[in-house]
Amino acid sequence: MTSLREFRRVCREAARRTGGRIVEFRIADGVTSNFHQGVLGYVGHRLSIVCTSDRAEPVVAVAEPRVIDGTAVDAGPLTFVEAPELVAVLAEYPAFRGADPGRPGVLGSGRFVGSTLHYCD
Repeated sequence: MTSLREFRRVCREAARRTGGRIVEFRIADGVTSNFHQGVLGYVGHRLSIVCTSDRAEPVVAVAEPRVIDGTAVDAGPLTFVEAPELVAVLAEYPAFRGADPGRPGVLGSGRFVGSTLHYCD
């Protein structure tokens, strides 16, 4: 399993190479979600790099960060977005599933529903 340290390192590198900055890391606690989020800030918007926390070969994707406002923490499905520059950086790391160019913002093949990633081999 890829370490949390490696996920954070990859997020920092992706932010640096795409003109963003790390806003925060939202770490899976094993209770409510099975994925971590690295929230990246850009001028005028934010993106999340999400990564499964429970697989030997992690799946990563790029999505809109969830709004955490005290009423619905980590609820609802993620909205995946096209972010070719981020996907290109993430695809360079062999510890994560390779890029799938047919699916915007997604590396590997899986889908997040609520707070769980359903993985399709």
